[in-house]
Amino acid sequence: MVKDGNGHAAAMRKLRRLVKGIRVAMMTTTTGDGTLHSRPMATCEALDEDGALWFFTSCETAKVHEINADHHVNIAYSDPENDRYVSLMGMARVVRDREKMQKLWSPMLRVWFPRGLDEPDIALLRVEVDQAEYWDPSAGLFSAIVSRVRSAVTGAPGFPARHGRIDLRHGEEHPRAA
Repeated sequence: MVKDGNGHAAAMRKLRRLVKGIRVAMMTTTTGDGTLHSRPMATCEALDEDGALWFFTSCETAKVHEINADHHVNIAYSDPENDRYVSLMGMARVVRDREKMQKLWSPMLRVWFPRGLDEPDIALLRVEVDQAEYWDPSAGLFSAIVSRVRSAVTGAPGFPARHGRIDLRHGEEHPRAA
């Protein structure tokens, strides 16, 4: 376990680095019968100063109804080209803050919201991240190549990524073997 006096800030820096450049995430909610339901979502702001993720949505969607019934969500980011994967767990809620929407708005969102911020049921989803799990290839390219060659020669599994968990509530990181 890694913990320091500035654990939360260090954990946030690490998570921001891990999700940087990955625009689309898979958001998983729970339906009324307990089934998990995932869909792609474009991230509008990744891990703001409070550790929240922000997404635009329409209020009349299954995900909003599911979130209103059960606030627990999972947000998964994937960058297979760089062996980088992040799973974020937290609580979601619908936010109708016009100022925040203006700050996060991008013309590319018109694909889903043709009337822009004038759409009658447009809103934001704010996901407050509590925990994260990650697979990070920060061991470097050389280590990745060596691991893959060793795996090919010996037949033993090899994956160069570092695996760990971060508890943002306590600012603790728990590195694990991949």
